[in-house]
Amino acid sequence: MILLFDLGNTHTHLGLANGRRVVKQTNIPTFTWLDGAAPALVKKFCGRAVICGAALCSVVPRVTPRVKSAVRQHWRLAPLELTPATMTLVGIDYPRPETIGPDRLANSVAARHRFGAPVVVVDFGTAVTFDVVDARGNYTGGIIAPGLAAMTDYLHEKTALLPKIHIREVDAIVGKNTEQAMLIGAVHGYRGLVRELIGELKRELRVQNLPVVATGGYARLMAAKLPEITAVAPDLTLEGLRLVWQSRGQEAPTGENGVIKIH
Repeated sequence: MILLFDLGNTHTHLGLANGRRVVKQTNIPTFTWLDGAAPALVKKFCGRAVICGAALCSVVPRVTPRVKSAVRQHWRLAPLELTPATMTLVGIDYPRPETIGPDRLANSVAARHRFGAPVVVVDFGTAVTFDVVDARGNYTGGIIAPGLAAMTDYLHEKTALLPKIHIREVDAIVGKNTEQAMLIGAVHGYRGLVRELIGELKRELRVQNLPVVATGGYARLMAAKLPEITAVAPDLTLEGLRLVWQSRGQEAPTGENGVIKIH
């Protein structure tokens, strides 16, 4: 089995994969890498699985060495870290590849594998990110907007009368109380943002039909009334890691989709 780590600011998404798919996944708090509890949680997650490889992507640089150390100590493996330099299957057509979040690269690999190119990934996490793979199969950039929870939490923190809310579906379009009004702004408002940006991306890419894959914590909620979203894929980042790990164990890809272009 392949052990996969998607290191985020709040959670570390763990996965176990075979040669075909991610078969098991869970979340652990990322801070547990700093207090020393994470290795035991990972070993419990793995159970009796025989680990033959490991891969990670990280947006938390201070945690990355601890994950690598744990994998070396407990499984005697050197994990593959996904970076622009280790990227395969999708090319990179971007001025400074080192500034791209590795999770966004993993998402792009999995989305292209499942839906071809061009394709767009919308990740509803702490930030709402759009990542674009163009018709040539190259990661070409994206869009970043504040996340739903980030926006509503900010309103709560910076105003005296707005409450902290639990984001959920709301049918109304005119709020009859403060919480309902905030939910309308968050849920309906973000659907409008996503719909408009997808329309702009279609015009930019000059396509009528554009596969759009949603992932992240609020993906199912937001996709429920957005026909512009083709699929919801909670395991997208882990699947991208699996594919890159697998590809690097074989003959290196050649041609346009296996190169990094730096302008």
